[in-house]
Amino acid sequence: MIRVATIDDLEGVLNLYKELRPSDPDLDVSFAQDKWAEIINDPQTQIVVAEINGELASTCALGINKSIANGARPFAIIEHVITSSKFRRQGLSGRVLEFAISLAWENNCCKVMLLSGAQLKGAHSVYESVGFKSGIETGFVIKPSV
Repeated sequence: MIRVATIDDLEGVLNLYKELRPSDPDLDVSFAQDKWAEIINDPQTQIVVAEINGELASTCALGINKSIANGARPFAIIEHVITSSKFRRQGLSGRVLEFAISLAWENNCCKVMLLSGAQLKGAHSVYESVGFKSGIETGFVIKPSV
């Protein structure tokens, strides 16, 4: 089942993110619950999940950003696409992406953007299979110095 995450999905999403970003620090439980509630209650953010037999198998995050450009239409960004290793090769990443893209179109977004690590060639083919195209715009990233 592909759906938007609920407040009860925190543990499952954290488990998926641990596979995606294993070196991220563990969050204090109450801090994680507070941040998760903010995300779930934010109408500009949707966490899409694929659930199989009660277990979260795949996810992506959709952020909708208001804009005064493009006829004041918002634009969307998808991040944190992950399918658990035990559920890979079943098309789940594509299905959560398609669901997120449909949410963006329902919100009248003028475009959907997705950044991916340059070395993740296998993931790029999944993104292309749902309609993303490289070479249209160029993404740039800056991160804080630690």
